[in-house]
Amino acid sequence: MQDLTKKLIAVIGATGQQGGAVVRALQPSGQFKVRALTRDPDKHHDLADEIIRADLNRPETLRSAFEGAYGVFLVTNFWEKGTDEPKQATAAVRAARDAGVKHCVWSTLPNVEAISGGKFDVPHFTGKARIDRTVKEAGFTNHTFVIAPFYYENLLAALAPQGQPDGSTGWALPLDPAVRCLHMGDISELGDIVAGAFAHPSEAGNGEYLPLVGDFMSFDEVVDTLNRQGHKFSFKQVPEEVFAAAPFPGAAEIANTFSYFEAHTYLGSDSRDRIALANKIAGRQPTKFSEWARLNFPT
Repeated sequence: MQDLTKKLIAVIGATGQQGGAVVRALQPSGQFKVRALTRDPDKHHDLADEIIRADLNRPETLRSAFEGAYGVFLVTNFWEKGTDEPKQATAAVRAARDAGVKHCVWSTLPNVEAISGGKFDVPHFTGKARIDRTVKEAGFTNHTFVIAPFYYENLLAALAPQGQPDGSTGWALPLDPAVRCLHMGDISELGDIVAGAFAHPSEAGNGEYLPLVGDFMSFDEVVDTLNRQGHKFSFKQVPEEVFAAAPFPGAAEIANTFSYFEAHTYLGSDSRDRIALANKIAGRQPTKFSEWARLNFPT
């Protein structure tokens, strides 16, 4: 029998980093029942209270996936081949609204085009920011914007240290390493903010922007933190045009992204009040980089 005292939250991307974090944060609270949305529910039997087949590229699967849900967590993946984020997000927002969802939490990013006056082109940021208006205008009783940071986890994956021509291991990036510009965090903690927003809609459900930020650092500080923990990493600043011409997918956009960080910071503005509210809503302080690195960076 369904527990009607618990609010049902539908989580898109439940098998990914952000959606998975949301599922894990919602489950222990006792306030929520969690419906995980995935394209392949047969592979994820124990993921949540309910596992429902849904696909952002097939809007006809979304309405039924949202039926009976109080809230929806929505995230799209720019980097997945063939993704049309505006189309996916618009379909999901409309389906959630039509299903009677009360609270939509959308995972967004800063509008680089607006912040930089068009100087920097970072589609994986600006594309998400442009969807904010769709969420605002949908007519949900409550809506919240969460902002994922520069993942600490990036430094173990796409931006892991590499062997360098001088024999060292480290990073060669188009970034002044002395400029403090990286709003960073452990992406597994984004769920705490999302769960807090669903639990406290009067404080966090009126269009608030809630960034996850565990640390605000320069790359020099990142490298110094790691080296004080026993590593011997190097850093070399590479000219933007040299990096942009590198023979790997996305090199030009990554170069532009770092140039934007250096000029405006990751979040693009003084976000201390938003960060403070996010931490209050989450009910905890996010993990600092030094602590995360000690636990996660291989020695």
